This record gives sequence, structure tokens and C-alpha cells, in this order.
Amino acid sequence: MSVTSEFAFELRVCQWAERAWEPTDESTVLVARQLGTKYRRWDTVIIECDPDGLRERAEFGAEAFDSDLLHVLQHAPSDWTYYRDALPDPGYPWRYVRESIHEAADRDALDTRKRSNRIEIRRKRPYPDWLRRIVAIENKPDLTASAARDLAPQLERDVALSLADEVWVATAATDERVEPILLADLPAAAGVLTVDPESGTAEALWQPRSLSVDDPGTRILDRPDDDHSAARFEYVEQDWKRERRLALAERAYERGWRAYADTMRPDCRHFQLRADETGAYPYCAAKECVPTAAECRGACPSYEPEPPVWRSMGWPLDGGPGKEIKRLLARRRRRQRPGLSE
Repeated sequence: MSVTSEFAFELRVCQWAERAWEPTDESTVLVARQLGTKYRRWDTVIIECDPDGLRERAEFGAEAFDSDLLHVLQHAPSDWTYYRDALPDPGYPWRYVRESIHEAADRDALDTRKRSNRIEIRRKRPYPDWLRRIVAIENKPDLTASAARDLAPQLERDVALSLADEVWVATAATDERVEPILLADLPAAAGVLTVDPESGTAEALWQPRSLSVDDPGTRILDRPDDDHSAARFEYVEQDWKRERRLALAERAYERGWRAYADTMRPDCRHFQLRADETGAYPYCAAKECVPTAAECRGACPSYEPEPPVWRSMGWPLDGGPGKEIKRLLARRRRRQRPGLSE
């Protein structure tokens, strides 16, 4: 795959991580892209999971649970109990809890009944403790001086908040004796990864420090450029971090990194899914490159809907090659989630 954009580089990093990432213990690895919180979004996210817990998580289905649903599932009792007695005070109105209870019941993750005009709940199965570690990677294939200046404050915020167990920055390998990224003024706690886009291999040049995810974090709100003004920050409690980490892992479980076709136009006659020794990737035959989501859209001058005849010559009745590409990517995503049915 020819790396012509940060998106193409991002896919290469995800392919490498899914294939070659070595967790600190016998964990199962999930890889996702473009995930984070309201304050920060990471390019690549690696989730290290307990293998047994991950298989138990599959019993709840492939769809993610948000933090409100997790609040219900994690505290649902084994016997019928009035929901206000079973669940800790959420810190927001109980009517939203009732909405989450009904949604969990609709997804067959919770039993509900009404007794004396009171809603009682009972868990169908315990929600497993499947998340072990989160590794966040910021991708900068072409690390110019200005990119390094912009990157350092982002990594400092990641380290201070310590929402992820490790923080890395990945960049394309060069032929220079000393990689330019090692000369950048980056936090010592962040790891450095160089990726060879052609071979799909990577090398760790600097190992990161394990961050204190179980302790309170610090959210840096403002760090002035000059040395005379004080930075503004706020402390973040452990419970907030714990909830956000699990909600982040849930979204990674659902989305993975192959969902790019959902924001592209695989129904274009020029859209292809090509493969090399490292994995499959999208390809635009009209522009002869790996397209980004901003390029691969209906407004693209080269966009041409796939001919209707393609949908009647060997393709399923419910779609043509574009639909089959989406199904193929969905099947590959599900294979990384043991216990999910095809």
C-alpha cells in the first residue's frame, strides 16, 4: 500500500498492531481507530483484554454500551430488586436511569418487571471484567518541526490525564541515522514507534512509562505559550476515569478499525478493496491512491455509481460489490471478537 495520507498511514499502524502487538501478559488484543473522549481523540487505540472476559462480553452482542447502560449492567442484581435499591445514585435524574433500563431490556441484557407500580430489575448474566489495558497511539507519518510543536502539548495532556495505560507516537521510518522524532521535545513518558509503511513493520525506539490509571488524573485546560502565565488545570477522579475507560473499550469493541467503509462510498464503481502481505485496504482506481473519507464521497468528481447490472451478475440480490465489501469488512471485524456468531 502506498502511503499518501495520514489515513493510509493510520490503516498501516492498525494492521501492524492487530498482527504484531505483544501485550504485557496473555491478553487478547482489539484495535480501533479515531476514538477518545469529548476532550481528546486518538488515532489508534489498542485494547488489551482478558480472553475469558472477552468471550463473556460477546454474550451481550456486538453493539457497544454507553456509560449510562454500563452503570445499570454492572450493578444489576441477581434477584428481582427495585431499581433504586439495586443501583447506586447515578448523580443525574433517575428518569434517565429508567430509560437505560428499558434500553438494556430491549437489547436482551436485562430482565425487568413491574410490581406495585415499581420497576424491578434482574440481570440475565454478570457483566464481565474484560478490560485490562488501553494503549493510545498518535500517528504523525511526516513529523515536521511544526507537527512536533503541535504534538508535544497533546502528549503532555495525555500523560497528565493518564486515561490510557500507555501513550505512543508513531511516525514513518526514515533513512537517517537518528530518527527526527527522537530529537523532538516530547514527554519522556510517551513511547516512540517508527513504522515502515511499505513492509508494514514497526520498531519501538523509546519505551513509554506505564501511567497511573487507578489514581486521580490532571486535565490541563490551558497552557500559555509564554513562561509568565500560569497554566489552568483541574483534577479528575478515579471513578470518572474508570467509567470513561470502559466506555472507550466498549466503543472499540463495536467499531474496530475497519469501519472506514461506513463513511466512504464503496458503491462507487472505482472503489476497490485491495490486499497485500500486510492486509486489505481501500483503493480508488480513478485516482490511483488510498482515498480518505473526505475524498471518497458523493461530491467527488470521479464518483460513479456502480452499474445496476453488477447487482444481478453473481452478486447477492441485496446489493452489489459495494455492499459485499461492507459485509466482508464486518466479518473480519467480528472474527477479532471471540464468541460472536457470524
